[in-house]
Amino acid sequence: MSVAVVHPETLIRASKLHITAWNDKSVDPYGHDPRSAYVEQFWLSTLGPSTTWFLRVCAKKLDSSPNVTIDLADLAQTLGIGYRKQANSAMARTIVRACKFGMARPKSVDTLAVRQRIPPLTYRQLERLPASLRRLHEEYVITDVANEYVNDNRRRARRLALGLVECGDSPDNAEQQLGHWQFQPSVAADAVRWAWKQHRHTNHSTKIA
Repeated sequence: MSVAVVHPETLIRASKLHITAWNDKSVDPYGHDPRSAYVEQFWLSTLGPSTTWFLRVCAKKLDSSPNVTIDLADLAQTLGIGYRKQANSAMARTIVRACKFGMARPKSVDTLAVRQRIPPLTYRQLERLPASLRRLHEEYVITDVANEYVNDNRRRARRLALGLVECGDSPDNAEQQLGHWQFQPSVAADAVRWAWKQHRHTNHSTKIA
């Protein structure tokens, strides 16, 4: 028996929205709290202000219970955005954006599962950030891997990523392969970004020579 697909836009038709915690074993061990500095600094430009704050509000409510009910009109007022039971309303766009980037997913016409841990940015998402934020993210990864074991792990990930890239793997495939080899998502994304920089520099130098 097939299960009907629920589109995020339909959720706005309900006055009340049931929020449940989305637990994901593949993300939660390495993820960030929606209220963390990481999400505010690095996810904000991708998610947008209203979706970022929507995730924060949901996280606060889910702290007390894995299942909560919120009034959409009241929530929209809290976020400082418009609310209408239409797909083009600001509240609807906020929910759709959360689903588009994998931060939430509809479970029924009035129920939304929301992540309590936000994954690190992927390689492609990092590349879309302004240069200043990319540098800050690189510094964050270095600081986050303070002990020698993880530093060794980071260096090993970079060597493997460079090998994959030089063998013709795309950034997405290289990042996915590093994930299969049990590297943390943030370490994998950093390694692929570093490898592509090295790869492009080598190719450029070769062409000049």
